[in-house]
Amino acid sequence: METWLPLFFAGAMGLALLIYVILDGYDLGIGLLLPLASDSEKDLMIASIGPFWDANETWIVLGIGILLIAFPQAHGEILTAMYIPVTLMLMGLVLRGIAFDFRAKAVSDKKEMWNLIFSFGSLITACSQGWMLGTYITGLAETGLSWLFSILIALTLPALYVLLGAAWLLIKTEGELFDKAMRWAARAILPMGVALLLVSIATPLVSQTIADKWFSYPNGLMLLPIPVLSTLTYGWMMFLLYRQHALREGREWLLFAGLIVLCLLAALGLAYSILPDIIIGQMTIWESAASTPSLLFTFWGTAIVLPAILGYTFFVYRIFRGKTSELTYE
Repeated sequence: METWLPLFFAGAMGLALLIYVILDGYDLGIGLLLPLASDSEKDLMIASIGPFWDANETWIVLGIGILLIAFPQAHGEILTAMYIPVTLMLMGLVLRGIAFDFRAKAVSDKKEMWNLIFSFGSLITACSQGWMLGTYITGLAETGLSWLFSILIALTLPALYVLLGAAWLLIKTEGELFDKAMRWAARAILPMGVALLLVSIATPLVSQTIADKWFSYPNGLMLLPIPVLSTLTYGWMMFLLYRQHALREGREWLLFAGLIVLCLLAALGLAYSILPDIIIGQMTIWESAASTPSLLFTFWGTAIVLPAILGYTFFVYRIFRGKTSELTYE
C-alpha cells in the first residue's frame, strides 16, 4: 500500500487537472474570443457554455484537493511558491463568475461592461495558469531564467484556450458564428503550434532534471512516440482547418478531438518527464505523501467521488448535446 497509494493519488490528481484544462479551457477560450463577436453572437457564445462552465471548475477543485490531502508537504511548497499567480487566478475566476451572472441582469448599457469583465477575468485566469505551469516545470526555482520561462508559458497558454474555445463553437453553433469560429481557429492554430514548440525547446533548458530524462538512453527513446504523435496530430488539425470539408459536413467535433489528443500527449510527456518527483528535483511522491492510514481512508472517498463527478459530467454533456439555441432569461 505504501507504494501504490501515492501512485493512485498522483494519477487521480493528474487526471483531474487534465480534464480541467480541456473542459475549462474551452470556456476560458470563449471568454477570450468574446470581444471579437457581435452582441447577438456574444449571447449565443455564453449560451453554449452556460450548462457546463461552472461544473468544469469542479475538476481543479478536485485536483488541488487531492494535492492537499494526499501530498500535504508538496501542497505547502507548491502553493507558497505560486502565491501570486494562484491569487490572480482566483481573482480572475471571481470576475468571471460575477460577470457571467450580472450580464444577464444588467440594463442594456451596462451589459458590454460585464462582457469585458468576463473576458478580462478569462485572460487573467489563463495567463495565471500558464505562470503556474512554468513555475512548476522549473522546480519552483526563482532565477531569471525560470521567471522568463514562466512568462513565456503565461503568454502562450491562452493560444491553446482560444483554439479550444473556437473548436467548441464549431460543435455548438452554426451559420455566421460557425464561420467566424472557423476563422478564429485557423488564426489560432499557428500561434499555438509555435508556442508548443518554443515551450518544448525551453523546457529542458530550464530544468536539468527534465533534460537528463529527455536526452539519456533509453529514456529518450521511450519518450520519442510523444513528440512524433503530437506532430502528426497537429498536422492533422492543420489539414482539417485548411480543407474544412470534414468540419463543414457534420464532423466538426474532429478538431476538438484532436485538441484532446494533443493535451493528453502533453500530459503524458510531462508525467514521464517528472515522475517519480512531485516537485522536480526536490521531492518524490512517496516522500511527500501523507501517512498510509490517511491515504487509505482518503482512497475510499476518492473512489466514490471521482466516478460520481465523471458520471454527472457525462450526463450533463449528454443532456445538453447538439447545437445551441438562442439565449433567453425568461
